[in-house]
Amino acid sequence: VLFSIYILISFGLLGFLDDYKKIKNNNSSGISFKTKLLTQIILSIIGISILTYYLDYQELTYLYFPFFKDLFINLSWFFIPFSVFVIVGASNAVNLTDGLDGLAILPCILIASAFVIFAYVHGNINISEYLLIPYVEGSGEVAIFAASLVGAGLGFLWFNSYPAEIFMGDCGSLSLGSSLGLLAIILKQELAFAIMSGIFIAEVLSVIIQVASFKMRKGKRVFKMAPLHHHYELSGLSEPKIIMRFWIVTFILVLIALSTLKIR
Repeated sequence: VLFSIYILISFGLLGFLDDYKKIKNNNSSGISFKTKLLTQIILSIIGISILTYYLDYQELTYLYFPFFKDLFINLSWFFIPFSVFVIVGASNAVNLTDGLDGLAILPCILIASAFVIFAYVHGNINISEYLLIPYVEGSGEVAIFAASLVGAGLGFLWFNSYPAEIFMGDCGSLSLGSSLGLLAIILKQELAFAIMSGIFIAEVLSVIIQVASFKMRKGKRVFKMAPLHHHYELSGLSEPKIIMRFWIVTFILVLIALSTLKIR
């Protein structure tokens, strides 16, 4: 849990500095993208290195594949860069998704709720053996941390739902995304996390595709605007409808991820 709190606070402080700079300078520039990305990578490397050193957990470096009984690979030294990719990618994916009122927070709540369930079954040696998943000693504390994200997210959603009265900003999106990524790593559910994060991944891919198309096809765009939710806005869908449909898709993806516990 201490590692989760470290990631939450450190990424939150980075986001806070970015938001503060935007407000102070009265523009949207904030911290430069390269500086922000480099800081995220450094913070992640420190956290994962400490986690690897202190956590007495043999399967920590394993990558488990959902829907299969005994399919996993030992990432060995590649575990650290892979984990950094998960944490940094998750934090930026949530940040990109946070463009409409309530769009990012409910998927975060749903994913965190799923991690509460994952933490419980991973922490029960009988259930974990029955479901053929690794037993994670002390994951009850991880469940409490995930549940705290759910509670905080619900309180925030009360005021962030359309039309929003308060906004997440980088402080919220970076800390939430990185925390969810770390939970996936600790519970060895990185690929299940990828399934649940389908909306976040689609948002990131839309930006990558848009930028690549603009540079390689001489200014031609694939989407009307990126990230993806802005494309749907310009296509004529109302903001509440876009938000609700993204929520529904995430709910379905979370159910699919949870089904991997039994479908093996």
